[in-house]
Parts: sequence; C-alpha cells; structure tokens
Amino acid sequence: MLNENIKRLRKTKGLSQEELAIKMNVVRQTISKWENGLSVPDSSMLISLADELDTSVSELLGETLSEPIADDLKTISEKLEVINLQLAKRNAEKIKLARWILISLCLLITVVFIILVLINSSYLNWDYNVPELAVAGTILHGFEFVFVRLAPIVFLGAVVGIIITYKKK
Repeated sequence: MLNENIKRLRKTKGLSQEELAIKMNVVRQTISKWENGLSVPDSSMLISLADELDTSVSELLGETLSEPIADDLKTISEKLEVINLQLAKRNAEKIKLARWILISLCLLITVVFIILVLINSSYLNWDYNVPELAVAGTILHGFEFVFVRLAPIVFLGAVVGIIITYKKK
C-alpha cells in the first residue's frame, strides 16, 4: 500500500520520479523501487517524503485517521519493519522458487544425458534410405550434437546458481 500511495501522491502533485528524486536528494531508481514495492524508505526519509508530497506519514502508510495525531517515530519504525519483513519474505520465496527451477534443470539435464547414454547413438545404424528414418535420425543426431556441447555449460551455470541461492547473507 505504501508503494501505491507514493505513486498516487506523486502523480497528484504533478511530479515525475526524477523531479521527486531531486527534491529528496536520491536517484530516480530509488523512487522507482519505492513505487514498485522493491524497497521502502527509512523512517527519516519517510518523513521527508511525506513533507514533499504535502501529506502525513500516516496517510502515506495507508492509515485512515478520523482525527489527526502526531506522527510517532516508534510507530513509523514498527510499520516500516513490518513492510521490510514482508519484502524479505517475498524475496526469500522468489529465491526458493529460482533454486527449485535450477535444481529441476540439473535433474532434467542428467536424465537426458542418461537417456542418450542408454540409446548409445543407435540411430546411426538405421537404414537412412527410408525417408522417415533419415529425418528422425538426423534430428536425433542434431539434438545429441548440440545437447552434448551446451548441456554441461548450462548444468554448471545452474549449479553455480544453486550455490549462490544458498549463500548466507
């Protein structure tokens, strides 16, 4: 909700991301990350952002208050901590998904290698005077030729990706 409010209030004020970034003394990409929910401003930056957008921090965080109350830094910090925890959880889920995709890719490559070893290029003994066998044999040979050269590189890249996703922060 914070990201949507930042974007809505910025557009209401008629500011571009670049203009708001200049006023906030940050780069445009920082504003973009805030608006896309990829990061959140710290508490002091949140107060400055609310001032630039002529709103309260509570409204920026999505609270609807019937009576205005003073922004409490502790409350703001707690809300930002919750948002940061949600962001960290979402990032952890993305990393876990990427890890499982890479593991699946490694397993697939291994299975295809086992299948290629088991068929032992038997298509080379086919009668290539039969058009269907000639086409199928050529396709199999082309696949095997490309796969045996590219699969090890992809496999190593996937293993490196798996290791990176397990790296402690």
